[in-house]
Amino acid sequence: MGYRVVVAGATGNVGREMLNILAERQFPADEVVALASRRSLGTEVSYGDKTLKTKDIDGFDFTGYDIALFAIGSDATKKYAPIAASQGCVVIDNSSLYRYDPEVPLIVPEVNPDAIEGYRRKMIIANPNCSTAQMVVALKPLHDRARIRRVVVSTYQSVSGAGKDGMDELWNQTKGMYVPGQEVEPSKFQRQIAFNAIPQIDVFMEDGQTKEEWKMVVETKKIIDPSIKVTATCVRVPVFVGHSESINVEFEDFLDEDEARDILRESPGVLVVDKREPGGYVTPVEAAGEDATYVSRIRQDPTVENGLNLWCVSDNLRKGAALNAVQVAELLGNRCLKKG
Repeated sequence: MGYRVVVAGATGNVGREMLNILAERQFPADEVVALASRRSLGTEVSYGDKTLKTKDIDGFDFTGYDIALFAIGSDATKKYAPIAASQGCVVIDNSSLYRYDPEVPLIVPEVNPDAIEGYRRKMIIANPNCSTAQMVVALKPLHDRARIRRVVVSTYQSVSGAGKDGMDELWNQTKGMYVPGQEVEPSKFQRQIAFNAIPQIDVFMEDGQTKEEWKMVVETKKIIDPSIKVTATCVRVPVFVGHSESINVEFEDFLDEDEARDILRESPGVLVVDKREPGGYVTPVEAAGEDATYVSRIRQDPTVENGLNLWCVSDNLRKGAALNAVQVAELLGNRCLKKG
């Protein structure tokens, strides 16, 4: 007997990807229901070789459903997640609403699978921020070996992290650069995104960091170890899909770059592509559509004691969102619900 699964926000970028990945990974579902807002009611979405028509999330009865994958944003999640949970359906939420709730586990299955048991407190599990998810997959096996003291990360984040509107703005703005009269002013982003880099993702906080940067700090501590010091600079770049990160790590113990490379090669969810030659690394173009977190440019940092540098790339719609959510559902099923 398989699971009855709900995908809420099925018409968005992440929701559609959730449906694709459920089918790709042959998740043991007897039934999959696609939910959307009333304005998208009846929109057709693909689930493997099937086509589903979206149902209205407002008033939907979650009773009898096992798992709900939410990709509907914090405001809608605040309304509907408690309803689903109260009706016995476990919510795996992709928004930021519950990530920092001490009673809600924040899960990356390759990193902290044992935390899944905490779902029973609220019947809700949180998915981390896209930029955090790929970073902790790369950092955790290194932390287990040499204990991370401090992380300095600079991100190069694709426009798909801002949803379909972000992708459309890059596309239209780029075309408009070459067609007089079709110029597109910034709308989704604070500055021109075509042929540019914008050092702001989300809103500014009082201390000068942005909310995106704060998320990376807090989530890394919750997922791996609260003693790790993290500082981040998050930048939006004109890439459609795939986040990249330049990560500088200081360890308590010495870790040789060759050993780090070997550790990462054996780590779940990680693929090392690290040839010291032109093009011997992974870029977002190659990572798009792939499940792995790619690590390249692994090298010693001679300016600090016990330091390493690395380059980390992943598809933000997959490992950064939809794939991780489905992997959490698989973990939940295997360890806790045990159906299918």
